[in-house]
Amino acid sequence: MSSPASGAEPEGIQGCVYIGLSVDGFVARLDGDLDWLTERGEAAGEAGFRDFVGSVDAVLMGRGTYEVIAPYDSWPYQDKPVHVLSSAMSEREDARVTVHGDLDDAVAALAGAGARRVYVDGPRAVQSCLAAGLVTELVLSRVPVLIGAGAPLFGPLPADVDLVHRRTEVLGGGMVQTTYDVTPPTDR
Repeated sequence: MSSPASGAEPEGIQGCVYIGLSVDGFVARLDGDLDWLTERGEAAGEAGFRDFVGSVDAVLMGRGTYEVIAPYDSWPYQDKPVHVLSSAMSEREDARVTVHGDLDDAVAALAGAGARRVYVDGPRAVQSCLAAGLVTELVLSRVPVLIGAGAPLFGPLPADVDLVHRRTEVLGGGMVQTTYDVTPPTDR
């Protein structure tokens, strides 16, 4: 998906990221383990996650994130439609999700369903949506731990992504949650 012209979001989608990460920028260990996040995150409580999920129309995530979340006893996305980006996953694998082979298909389906504010979850989905100019908000909850290696939240981008700081809060357990607005891309 190409960057939008004149700073407008493609198809009216506003991608919103709400994610926990280590101070060194990883969202999971190399094997997908999240114990470092869940154990330390308990002290922070739900950190506004329920309200955030309540504020979105749908969820868009990558297959790797889906595979980590799918076996949990409690589905964290309330009653929101969940869309998974995967070229390998079958549409019939899980009735709770809709599978898309690429970002263009996912954006078209979300827009067609009237979704405007979309929770983007998982490092690959976040990276793809940032590169496409779809992300309008980042809520980053940094857990006070260095894990040394893992799945990085951010990766290469076609251009700088300018952020405007909205607020920072210190949560329980020393977790620091910062919210940024993403400045719409312009022709550089």
